Amino acid sequence: MHSVVIGLGKIGLPLAVQFAEAGKQVVGIDSNEQTVELVNSAMEPFPGEFSLAEKLKTLVPTGRLRATMSYAEAIPDADVIVVVVPLYVNEQTWAPDFGWMDSATRSLADHLTANTLISYETTLPVGTTRNRWKPLIEEISGLVEGADFHLVFSPERVLTGRVFADLRRYPKLIGALSPTGSTLAREFYESVLQFDQRPDLNRENGVWDLGSPEAAELAKLAETTFRDVNIGLANEYALYADKIGVDVHKVIEACNSQPYSHIHQPGIAVGGHCIPVYPRLYLSTDPDAEIVRTARLLNASMPERIVEQCTSILGSLEGLRVAVLGASYRGGVKETAFSGVFPTVQALENRRARVSVQDPLYSDEELRQLGFDAYHFGEAVDLAIVQTDHADYAGRTPVDLPEIRLLYDGRGITDAHLWFGVPRVVLGSGDLADLNR
Repeated sequence: MHSVVIGLGKIGLPLAVQFAEAGKQVVGIDSNEQTVELVNSAMEPFPGEFSLAEKLKTLVPTGRLRATMSYAEAIPDADVIVVVVPLYVNEQTWAPDFGWMDSATRSLADHLTANTLISYETTLPVGTTRNRWKPLIEEISGLVEGADFHLVFSPERVLTGRVFADLRRYPKLIGALSPTGSTLAREFYESVLQFDQRPDLNRENGVWDLGSPEAAELAKLAETTFRDVNIGLANEYALYADKIGVDVHKVIEACNSQPYSHIHQPGIAVGGHCIPVYPRLYLSTDPDAEIVRTARLLNASMPERIVEQCTSILGSLEGLRVAVLGASYRGGVKETAFSGVFPTVQALENRRARVSVQDPLYSDEELRQLGFDAYHFGEAVDLAIVQTDHADYAGRTPVDLPEIRLLYDGRGITDAHLWFGVPRVVLGSGDLADLNR
């Protein structure tokens, strides 16, 4: 018997490593041949995950972890199958795109044998486990859920870069379709995870059974949608503060000194695989959730709003040299999923600005592959917009951006003292009202 992880991406591969470290015999499946080859060579396919490289070098030579592209090789006789395959949304309709997950599910069902627990960890719209995966697997495999195999939803709740720490920090949520499935899921996750003591929780940290896949699906969507709504509210406050000349950061700090207030920070964009996506998955089954929809639309509009603010200060941007600082969706992470760099550059190009992008984590060639011209500090520029809160930007000065006429800091990371004498706007700081007076 062995365990299988389908999808060796930035969440799936650390999960496979975690299971192997706990003593399981693990086979990882991925559709990318290079990923499979790198894993089998004990090399990490992507940088930035703390301690992943060291763990691979330890585990792979022991034979406890290997990778393959073959479902026929990996799936039969597995005791547990964990699915961590990406789920996308259509950018125009916001409808879930199940293409990759349907393909993976069909492939696992083709080779499924009895007495297997299947756990979906990819975030899903409410009802997907019961109404999509169960009938699909039963139809293809000829097996019966609850008798021949068991299905559970157990959402991943980790951030890339700190997956192993987060697996210890947060309760592992499960929601199965049958009592036996609940028991098997609890036993499996308790065997492969250890949990930090959390005196701040009302119950012991560990595996928490929510009683149904729908409850577990909603829990994951709710916790992430909360963040999008909260950031949307912070952005509303920031836009208003800019109109009236108030520093919203000081306001938020004051509000959060009271224990019932927990306002997030405003920003030029909300990026990553999770926060921009999961509210739309929520809306796919609850289309009347107006608060969720409004917040998502507001957050998506922030790059356009900020570029328009720059236009209000500088006038026409046509022909101006503009540097967008940061391609990554957040500081210190080499990832551009739903990054604000894309709509920011598009908004600038719509105004016929000459746009280039700088990011300390990306080479010129990598930026070109993303569709951007590379900017280098020291090159003359009229406008610079901080899109990512990379630590490198905190100490940058006008010397790094010769001839600059305006710095717009969409993340609040630059130092005002270093920019004395140069027009500088920080989102929500009230600077915009001062410059427009």
